[in-house]
Amino acid sequence: MRSDIRCGVVGVGFLGQHHARLYSQLEGCELVGVLDCDFARAGEVAELYNCRVFESLEEIAANCDCASIVTPTDKHAEVALPLLRKNLHLLVEKPMCFSLADAEQMCREAEIRNLVLQVGHIEHYNPVMKFLEKTVKFPRFIATQRLAPFSPRGTDVSVVLDLMIHDIGVMLQLVKSEVVRVEAIGMHVLSNTGDIANARLYFKSGCISDISVSRISEKKVREIRIFQEGMYLSLDFMNQRGHLIKTADKIFKKLEIPIEMEEPLKMELLSFLSCIRSSAPPKVDAELGKESLEIALAVEEKIRTNLPMASN
Repeated sequence: MRSDIRCGVVGVGFLGQHHARLYSQLEGCELVGVLDCDFARAGEVAELYNCRVFESLEEIAANCDCASIVTPTDKHAEVALPLLRKNLHLLVEKPMCFSLADAEQMCREAEIRNLVLQVGHIEHYNPVMKFLEKTVKFPRFIATQRLAPFSPRGTDVSVVLDLMIHDIGVMLQLVKSEVVRVEAIGMHVLSNTGDIANARLYFKSGCISDISVSRISEKKVREIRIFQEGMYLSLDFMNQRGHLIKTADKIFKKLEIPIEMEEPLKMELLSFLSCIRSSAPPKVDAELGKESLEIALAVEEKIRTNLPMASN
């Protein structure tokens, strides 16, 4: 492979434009071009970041070593599978697709070709997560809250697949135990796909997690609280700060956590490119992406069964 990794971006809407921006800035890679169903939009982004506009997946496959897939979720598998079969390494935004069958097929195609298939669970590349992975050993209870103002963008999927799946992935990484039971409630408010949800996950280790999400909030919130023996942690993913409280001999000691701020998407793309160069497995590989999707779908099913029946 060339010293510069040739990159493409499929889908240059709100998030995809930032993939293009960062590829155009990072050393060791070249943003070759972008593809979008809105040709005018693709032209704007291509002009902004000095790259070409692709007209087909075949063109991307012929000119790139890797690509970010930042399309609506229902197009992920449709875009990813042809590119995997053309031997492109892929970063697929979360959720990796709509169905477990598609997720399994994507995993197989990447595995048999020894390709990097990374799933865009961006919080795993947040400096807050880096601190948590070093500090959390045996969590007993974890609570997260993820709120956002309403936007029509993203309502092609439920709030579970849009927001909650971030925290599901975080739980799986921190607890490192099998989920044995799922409880969930939720409701529609402004969209037909579901805008508020709460899930409680029970892990084989004994840990319990409580995840609350809403996309009809007045403000953005991305917070996590973790309880383990002798320690309580409270951190803010959005502002990259937090504190912990240690308990010893019935004495409480509060410590601010020193976190060096970074742009998580930049760290995610750097990790993706590093994995391509080294053939190392990505931190958020396809299996973690698939497991997160599986639990998210189980949450959605619980919500459906718990929805109140309409009265006559």
